Amino acid sequence: MAFSLIDHSDECLKLSEQKSLPQHIAIIMDGNSRWAKAKSLPRVAGHKEGAQAVKRCIKGAISNHIQWLTLYAFSSENWRRTPEEVADLTALLRYYLKFEARKLHKEGVCVRIIGDITRFDKKLQQEFKAIEQLTEKNNRLILTLALSYGGRGEILQAVKRIADDVQEHKLISEQVTEEIFSQYLFAPDIPDPDLIVRTSGEYRLSNFLLWQSAYAELIFVETLWPDFNEDHFNHLLDVYVRRERRFGSRPGLKVSDK
Repeated sequence: MAFSLIDHSDECLKLSEQKSLPQHIAIIMDGNSRWAKAKSLPRVAGHKEGAQAVKRCIKGAISNHIQWLTLYAFSSENWRRTPEEVADLTALLRYYLKFEARKLHKEGVCVRIIGDITRFDKKLQQEFKAIEQLTEKNNRLILTLALSYGGRGEILQAVKRIADDVQEHKLISEQVTEEIFSQYLFAPDIPDPDLIVRTSGEYRLSNFLLWQSAYAELIFVETLWPDFNEDHFNHLLDVYVRRERRFGSRPGLKVSDK
């Protein structure tokens, strides 16, 4: 289903003008399978409807002038699912990239991909590179797709790369600071998320952006991902702007989410 990222609502404009919105939102898109089960549909139906929710989410981000959006689309743990479901997920991913790439490009969206993409087949890896190259100069929204991604794996590969550089005398251990370490992550040029959201009523990060989430605001919502829409997106922004971010040292009372 095609989508158009067009006029901003008055409500969105009013919110963005008056309050400090998050610049980077990261979302754990959860609940596709439960959505399908509740409707007595096959799991792939939930994943397909989840893809529609992705479009609505992108539209909401652009409407509110969010600069970075990161979506947890395929975790490293997803490879443990049945071969049939993995095949459905990768087929849907291939379909989405094929038919949405130019629409995203037209709307000024830059697509980035993080994760161990070597686990996907060669053709799909080429399609990942193709959409990145097609959209690399766009800056209306930086959309990062976490594919075959795991936070622990990302940290581990950073440690290995640092160890290699130390061994090759490109770096000395005393030089390794938090800032230096961050440069060895998958996307060092993308800022840490201001807000991490998980749908479907689960209250955990599930190995998502473990290093980058240190001071992110966390919001957990009951909505299953396939039901996620722009109203949900705007509600998340409203909750966020009511909070007081402290970063471990700022005094003051926390504002209620309600």
